Parts: sequence; structure tokens; C-alpha cells
Amino acid sequence: IFACFAFQTLNLNNPHTFRDLSKPMGAQTVERKHKFIQRYKEVEKSEGDLSVQCHYCTHYSSAIIVASYLVRMEPFTQTFCSLQGGSFDVADRMFHSVKSTWESASRDNMSDVRELIPEFFYLPEFLTNANHFELGCMQDGTVLGDVQLPPWADEDPHKFIRLHRQALESDYVSAHLHNWIDLIFGHKQHGSAAVEAVNTYHPYFYGDKMDLNNIKDPLIKSTILGFISNFGQIPKQV
Repeated sequence: IFACFAFQTLNLNNPHTFRDLSKPMGAQTVERKHKFIQRYKEVEKSEGDLSVQCHYCTHYSSAIIVASYLVRMEPFTQTFCSLQGGSFDVADRMFHSVKSTWESASRDNMSDVRELIPEFFYLPEFLTNANHFELGCMQDGTVLGDVQLPPWADEDPHKFIRLHRQALESDYVSAHLHNWIDLIFGHKQHGSAAVEAVNTYHPYFYGDKMDLNNIKDPLIKSTILGFISNFGQIPKQV
């Protein structure tokens, strides 16, 4: 919800405090949006097969994304390690900072379009390393522990959660949340509306586009099911 992670205080009356809820994470900046549009056009030109044409080859929600956010809490610690082959990920790729995660998902990393999970609005415990897991050391020497919070949270996970809840009830979010719902659950999931909104994903992410009952090859079916299990799926349109 927020796009402001450098200031000491939050102004919930300022629209610039918030992300653009009418756009997916891949289109939060003009430059990034144009890159994904260009990718879409290049696939059309090079492949000539509209079935594989998409803006994003990764998803905004998956098992690994959820587990990475909640890695400091069991049973998600074990879930994360299991998905990673039995150990934690490289420290620099672990969820360690709210600000850096926003920058990655909204601007810097073309493979990262993740959204938040519900726990950002009710569960402060997932932000602390209360179990003292050894999560590793980053290249700059930072030892991972608690999640680094924005200055406006005053290093207080409860305040961080409280401000997210207040933001949900703010005038700005109340006036614009329907746009985000259209992207995730509504008519901008599919078709020309999704293309115009820069909101199309790999066909495997769309459960209603994959008729698994008609796929006879067990290897292909297993591959698709594994893809969905690991990388996520678009929810059914409401």
C-alpha cells in the first residue's frame, strides 16, 4: 500500500504516500512499465504465438513468497528451507528490509512483482527474529535478524502494523482500492483490459486457461502442476 519508506512520519492525507493502486507492481514506475510492455511486444514478434505472450513470467503471490515473508516464524521457517532445498537462501536475497523489498518489487528487479501478504496488517510477530534463527550475513556485513522497518515505524513492529491498518481505512485507499481489486480479482485479469493495464502473466498462472483433464502426457501435466504449486496461480475472477 505504501510507497514512502524514507520519512520519519507518514501523511495519510498525501496521495504520494501510497502506491498507485490502479497499476500492478510491474507498472509502478514509467520506466519499468515500458520495459514490460516492450517484453510483451518482443514475445509477439519473436514467438508468433499469442498463447505465450505476457508481461510477467513470475507471479505476485506464491508459496515461496509467502514463506519468505514469514521465514522468521515456524512452521514457515521449515517450509521456506524445504522450498529452498533444505537451507536458507543467500542472505542478500532474504526478506530483511521493508524498504529494499518495495524497491525490488516496484522498480529494481524485473523478476520481482510480489504483493504483500495479509500478515502485514495484523501480525507484528513475523517482523522479529524471536527464535534467533541464523539467517546469514549480507555482503555489506549486515547480520540478518529482525526485519528493518521504515523510519516512520520507530523500530516498532506493532506501530508498523497499526499504520498499515490505518492506511486501509484512509480516504485515499478507500477511494482507490477497487482499482487494485479489478487487477487481482476482476475484469482486468484477462483479455484486452489486462493487456491495457500491463497485467498479463504466463498462461500457466491462469487455472481457467489450463484444462489439465485434456493433457494426456503425464510428464507435461506434472510439470504444469509443479509450476502452479511453486510459482502461484491467478485467483478465479469474481
